[in-house]
Amino acid sequence: MSNDITQMFKALAHPARVQILDFLNDGPMTTGELSDKFQVSRYAIMKHLAILEQVSLVIVRRRGRERLNYLNAVPLQQLYNRWVSKYESKLSSSLLNLKDKLEAKERGTANMDSKDTKLAFGTFQIEQEVMIEASPQRVFNGLTEEINDWWEFRLGGKETKLILEPKLNGLFYEDCGNEQGIVWGTVIYFKKPVEIRLIGLLGMTGAVNSHYSYKLEEKGSSTLLRLSHDAVGLLEPQWEEEHRKGWAFLLGKLKEYTESKK
Repeated sequence: MSNDITQMFKALAHPARVQILDFLNDGPMTTGELSDKFQVSRYAIMKHLAILEQVSLVIVRRRGRERLNYLNAVPLQQLYNRWVSKYESKLSSSLLNLKDKLEAKERGTANMDSKDTKLAFGTFQIEQEVMIEASPQRVFNGLTEEINDWWEFRLGGKETKLILEPKLNGLFYEDCGNEQGIVWGTVIYFKKPVEIRLIGLLGMTGAVNSHYSYKLEEKGSSTLLRLSHDAVGLLEPQWEEEHRKGWAFLLGKLKEYTESKK
């Protein structure tokens, strides 16, 4: 772990690589699009991207002839947890506007119909990865049967219980007691212990089509977990950033939880 952090600091030591991450924070970009942002050769940008990819700060997905580069926020969240959050007060240690927003909506203090809300048709795609030192079966169990132990977001209050039914058409829902609950998602693809796909709004509201999936790949004694989240519809402008940060936080919690149970 200490070696991973050292390599990450080295990767972030070059200002061009930090700039690349800043650009990718606004959304995925092709290598050509990134090259156009700099006064250096495409080859130099490719070298910077390779270094960022080695420390998992950038994820590459290929679509036809295009190479799309995505910001992977999970290592940054882990870096934050290790070096920043321990020295901050509890009131400022979160990073996660998503959590506060979800709770505010549940209390009725955030109004989707307010004049300040700016909905516009749009899309976003989030791609993140995390390496977990456990078998795919162990990680899969954490994603399903044990999700209540590490998924910290709640819509119905701190005392509710999260349940993900491990089966096709199973529900990912929050049990609020007294036969009340909130659905977070529905399983549309289930292959144990390889992949789960769900549809669900995950805190968004209104005319939004949202899909997210977990893919697990065995890497020796560890598991590479790939998270993909696509949304299209009437979106608030901050939802993409909030969900990127939220996913990074949650995948970090899953990693900590799973590895602590070994």
